[in-house]
Amino acid sequence: MGEKLRVGILGGTGMVGQRFISLLEDHPWFEVKAIAASPRSAGKTYAEAVSDRWKMKSPMPAAVKDMTVLNVNEVENVADQVDFVFSAVDMTKDEIRAIEEAYAKCETPVVSNNSAHRWTPDVPMLIPEINPSHMEVIDHQRKRLGTKRGFIAVKPNCSIQSYTPALAAWADFEPYEVVATTYQAISGAGKTFKDWPEMVENVIPYIGGEEEKSEQEPLRILGTVSDGQIVKAAGPLITCQCIRVPVLDGHTAAVFVKFRKKATKEELIEKLVTYSGEPQKLKLPSAPEQFIRYMEEDDRPQVKLDVDYERGMGISIGRLREDTVYDYKFVGLSHNTLRGAAGGGVLCAELLKAKGYITGK
Repeated sequence: MGEKLRVGILGGTGMVGQRFISLLEDHPWFEVKAIAASPRSAGKTYAEAVSDRWKMKSPMPAAVKDMTVLNVNEVENVADQVDFVFSAVDMTKDEIRAIEEAYAKCETPVVSNNSAHRWTPDVPMLIPEINPSHMEVIDHQRKRLGTKRGFIAVKPNCSIQSYTPALAAWADFEPYEVVATTYQAISGAGKTFKDWPEMVENVIPYIGGEEEKSEQEPLRILGTVSDGQIVKAAGPLITCQCIRVPVLDGHTAAVFVKFRKKATKEELIEKLVTYSGEPQKLKLPSAPEQFIRYMEEDDRPQVKLDVDYERGMGISIGRLREDTVYDYKFVGLSHNTLRGAAGGGVLCAELLKAKGYITGK
């Protein structure tokens, strides 16, 4: 490996931006060279801009403490200092679409944690183990944008990570109907218990916009590429409820599935534990060695015990059993701010670099 690629973090003072910065400390391929945020943070050191709002368990990396925060709206200034950017900006969807395209048109690839471009037809939305072939739309996107190296790629919503990998692993058995209820951690809202004391000992049965994302985004992940666009899969039909629970990190899903092709429990487990993809083949730095594990214990997976499996980048599945109405039911667990947010973004960037889409300027 030669020189590290220079990375910018857009929205670097927020929780996801902080997670990107934490994950990139000592990364073998990438180095944070610019942090950009709103005009009110611009001009301050990163430590001053974040102040007492550092939400990570590990200390703020020394390398960024004295870095001067840039104005995220000064696109050319930021783009000149980096090879690509991670986007975690807190803006309206229209503003996000505009600013991410502006960076791409400055020949700076954008790997986004935001939802604004998840349904742009020529923007790949990646779970790297499942749909790396979707990267081929980038060539068509570049033609639309008029760029040679600039493009946008996104990662999906954190809520789908705990069950979509199982659906992908079971593709041979043709799952066609899915009922899922997700029990989502408060960090998914960018909060801690200090920020959100009303969540202590509480459950809120509503998360705005989350159910539609949880029902539709898996279909785009499982879709196909046609004429330079991603066409979402026709099925499975998914219905979902999303509930906020008093957990800091970790989204749990209780899922019911119907299959067109009969499968035994043993066959389903075998598909889970042997499922792997390009990140494992390429041994990417952030890739879990085993993407999905199956847990035999009746009371697993548990958030406290299992959320950090494979450094938070693996998926834990348990309680797979036959159902009286559906064919099978199971419980899944994923780390929402690692696999589901910044960690998933870093893994996407690693795959894009390995495949030649992200290069040094």
